[in-house]
Amino acid sequence: MKKIIVQIPAYNEEATIARVIKDIPRKINSHKVEVLVIDDGSSDKTSQVSKSAGAEHGIRNHRNLGLGVAFRKGIEYALKLGADIIVNIDADGQFNPKDIEHLIKPILENEADMVTTTRFLNKKPKNMPYIKKWGNRRFTNLVSRITGQKFTDTQCGFRAYSREAALKLNLFGKFTYTQEAFIDLVEKGVQIKEVPLEVVYHKERKSNISGKLSRYGFKSLGIIARATRDTQPMTFFGFPGFVSFILGCLGGLYAFYFWLTRHVTTPVRMLFNLSVFLVIFGISLAVLGLLADMMKRISSTQEEILYRLKKDDLKEKIK
Repeated sequence: MKKIIVQIPAYNEEATIARVIKDIPRKINSHKVEVLVIDDGSSDKTSQVSKSAGAEHGIRNHRNLGLGVAFRKGIEYALKLGADIIVNIDADGQFNPKDIEHLIKPILENEADMVTTTRFLNKKPKNMPYIKKWGNRRFTNLVSRITGQKFTDTQCGFRAYSREAALKLNLFGKFTYTQEAFIDLVEKGVQIKEVPLEVVYHKERKSNISGKLSRYGFKSLGIIARATRDTQPMTFFGFPGFVSFILGCLGGLYAFYFWLTRHVTTPVRMLFNLSVFLVIFGISLAVLGLLADMMKRISSTQEEILYRLKKDDLKEKIK
C-alpha cells in the first residue's frame, strides 16, 4: 500500500478550496490519500476553510512568497510525511480531483516518475482565452526544444511525482515551477509522461497566482533562461558565442577584401571594428561556456550527494 499526498498551493482561495478538498478521494484502490494545503500568505480564510473541509496537513507562509516557493515547501513536507506519490493540484477548481486516479496510474505501473496533465493532446479546454492558448504553445515549444523531448503542455499544474522524482527535484524559481521542473527532471533522466484530462475554465475565473499574463510571461522566461543556463551551459553560452564569432569573421574578411581590392578603409572601418568586437565577444562566450560546463559537473556531483542524503534521511524517518 502506497501513501499518496495531494498538495494544494493556495493564495486567497477560500471560495473554491473547500470543494476541491472534499472532492479528493481519500482512498484510491488500496492506497491511502491525504491532503496537504500550502497557504502562501493568504489574506482571507484559506487556511481555516481548508482545515474545516478536511485537509489533514497544512503549511502557512507569513507572507506571499510565490508559487515556486510554495510548491517546493509542499514537496519537502510531503516527503517528510512519507509520501510515495505526491500529486499537485490547483485550488481554483479547474481540475477534477477524481482524475487523480488516472493521473497516478503510470507511476503505479512503473511507466513514469512524473506524470503531468495535458490540456491539448485530444481536446481543447473549454473557455480558455486565446491569448493563454497562444502563450502556452510558445512556452511548450520552447521547453520541448530545450529538453529535446516533445511535450504538448508544460504549464499545467495538475501533476504527480513519484518519491524518486520528488527527491531529485532541485528548483530555484520563486514565481513558478512548471517549466523548470520539466527542464530539471529531463536533464536527470527522469521519465515524464503526459495524460490527457479534462480541464474546465470558468469565464469569471481569475488567477490569483499568475496575475497579469505579461508579468507571468516575463518572469517565466527568466526562470527558463536560468534553468537552461544551469543544465545546458554549452548551448546557452556556446551557440550565441559561435554565431557572434562567425559573423565577426565574415565581417572581418569582407573588410580585409575591401582593403586589398580598393586600398581604402574608410567605408568599412566601422564594420572592421564591429567584427573585431564580435570575434572577441564570441570567444569570451565560449570561454564562459567551458567554465559554466565545469561548474555544471561540480553541481551535478553536489546534487547527487544531496539526493543520497535526502534519501537516507527519509529512510530513517520512515523506519
